[in-house]
Amino acid sequence: MEKLTQQEEEAMQAIWQCESGFIKDFLDKIAEPKPPYTTLASTVKNLERKGFVAAEKLGNSYCYKAAIKEEEYKKRFMNGFVSNYFENSYKDLVTFFAKEKKISANELKEIINLIEKS
Repeated sequence: MEKLTQQEEEAMQAIWQCESGFIKDFLDKIAEPKPPYTTLASTVKNLERKGFVAAEKLGNSYCYKAAIKEEEYKKRFMNGFVSNYFENSYKDLVTFFAKEKKISANELKEIINLIEKS
């Protein structure tokens, strides 16, 4: 799966929130500073070309919806991220966050509990 740019990810977040809609609907979901309407429209068209978004023509406008679920994108993104930056080692990923003090002992215990229950 192709990695999305920050601008594309922001657009996808808005699309996932709306489930389906028009460019104006997505623009309303994006935090300030909002991109210009035409920039968002171009970004959504690129997402359609990449297969992340499906479009349906309604009159003179297009209604868009996500072609991939948010959870599926997260899963694929994280698998690629761990593979590229941590040599496919989730242990190294957790170790990195622990060394950077980005994860607490309680959070680690919660993760261990989740693993043991799975």
